[in-house]
Amino acid sequence: MKVVLFCGGYGMRMRNGAADDVPKPMAMVGPRPLIWHVMRYYAHFGHTEFILCLGYGAAHIKNFFLNYQETISNDFVLRGGKAELLSTDIADWTITFVQTGIESPIGERLRRVRDYLDGDEMFLANYADVLSDVPLPDMIERFSNTDAGASMMVVPPQSSFHCVEMNEGGMVGSITAVSEMPLWENGGYFVLRQEVFDHIPENGDLVADGCGELAKRGRLLAYPYRGFWKPTDTVKERAALDDAYTHGKKPWALWERPVASTA
Repeated sequence: MKVVLFCGGYGMRMRNGAADDVPKPMAMVGPRPLIWHVMRYYAHFGHTEFILCLGYGAAHIKNFFLNYQETISNDFVLRGGKAELLSTDIADWTITFVQTGIESPIGERLRRVRDYLDGDEMFLANYADVLSDVPLPDMIERFSNTDAGASMMVVPPQSSFHCVEMNEGGMVGSITAVSEMPLWENGGYFVLRQEVFDHIPENGDLVADGCGELAKRGRLLAYPYRGFWKPTDTVKERAALDDAYTHGKKPWALWERPVASTA
């Protein structure tokens, strides 16, 4: 299945200063940017056709792949001054780079790459800035077994705040952590059918418009997931992922796990 990645936003909370024009998906986690980790996740499951919805900082993303160095994350033998790779990352990937506008909302970015989906009934989509170990084949299978127009991974609220219940006199009856409440939020991993385009207007949003309309029609499937899921909306969150990578804690890096023996 083709994978549409939304990587054209400003990512203001991730920026270090006014001169920093690097888009959020290019923030580093270990020796590679976020978008690489997301793409490796999909490639691990055999989905190696990517459509990048570019916008702000597009040159950074283009230059990264145009000047990609396999030796950074792969073992190799240096023989006669030439590197002989023992493994590769992106040799079998097909990447389509599409400028979808600087100010375009997510839905409009998706609309602008529709022609590159070749009319495929189903395709995948991701914000390119969230890492997870969600079992993608299971998510796809559950969606395939329905006639829903879209499937959205949902996760428990990540906020550390508490909700307070009180009476009219101001006396508190209970205090509950947001993470313990029966609520779910958008996790940013989607399986979509072409039908979603019927509900996204010009300059519309994927979730508020596309998924919102499908939900009203009873055609939006949720995939609840309580496993590893980490966003990178702030510098602090990105730094935490980078630190975890440094200490070998990479639950999202499924491609590094040993293959289970079938003997």
